Amino acid sequence: MSGIVVVGDAGLDVVARHSGPIVHGGDSRAAVTIEPGGAGANTAVWLAACGASPTLVARVGADAAGRQVHAELTAAGVRCAFAVDTERATCCVVVLVDETGQRSMLPDRGANARFSPADLDPAVLRGARHLHLSGYVLLDATSRPAGLAVLRAARAAGLTTSVDPQSAALIYDGFLDDVRGVDLLLPNEEELTALTGSPDPGSATALLDVVGAVVATSGARGASWVDRDGVVPVPALPVECVDSTGAGDAFDAGLLAAWLAGASREDALAAGVGAAARAVSAVGAQPSIT
Repeated sequence: MSGIVVVGDAGLDVVARHSGPIVHGGDSRAAVTIEPGGAGANTAVWLAACGASPTLVARVGADAAGRQVHAELTAAGVRCAFAVDTERATCCVVVLVDETGQRSMLPDRGANARFSPADLDPAVLRGARHLHLSGYVLLDATSRPAGLAVLRAARAAGLTTSVDPQSAALIYDGFLDDVRGVDLLLPNEEELTALTGSPDPGSATALLDVVGAVVATSGARGASWVDRDGVVPVPALPVECVDSTGAGDAFDAGLLAAWLAGASREDALAAGVGAAARAVSAVGAQPSIT
């Protein structure tokens, strides 16, 4: 399969799995692990696990965390095209996971917040087929110009493109103008509601004057592909949710790897759902290298 370029955050996740409510001002016992993370990195590693050849473009700090992230992603089959920031630390996210597997995140984008247009080497796009942009790059005003520049460069190079909005709470006025012309928009239920006013996948038809197709995920209710030919739904797989961190990133990877390999809409959706099911069945946002 031709290469896929992913642009987005890379960093470390401090995952704290706790039972019951967190005691404000007191102690709440938890099982804590430190895992590679960042939405862009998660998608890139899952792409490698799905048989693709991903390159991750990101910005990390000149610190031990940045070196660890580079080493672990490389070992997982991801080519790292990193800019190194000598002033800001590598991204770190504290992830609180409750007994149902649902997560709340406390992110510090660190060096990723200073991602700039110059951080994308045009040579990275040569020979690539597709560019996937993590919406966090657009949602932060400091890195937004770089995200817009990346999309323009990808289109000029003849690549297909996709964008995951990533966070309903951070979607801004003008977001749809900024993703105009993208081939695939990949929102979850909350993000779709923020963009259309409704969680119903059918509401995504209102976005088809902006993007080529919308693939909307609905958690335990599965996912739907929406384009000019109609709405194609697939159900979720019946798995126990241990940790939902990175499930959307895994879905994106499974879907894109299959779609770019020539799969039908139904089969691409099924591949995305399958990757997401694997993701929620284990702790951490990325698959084990083994």
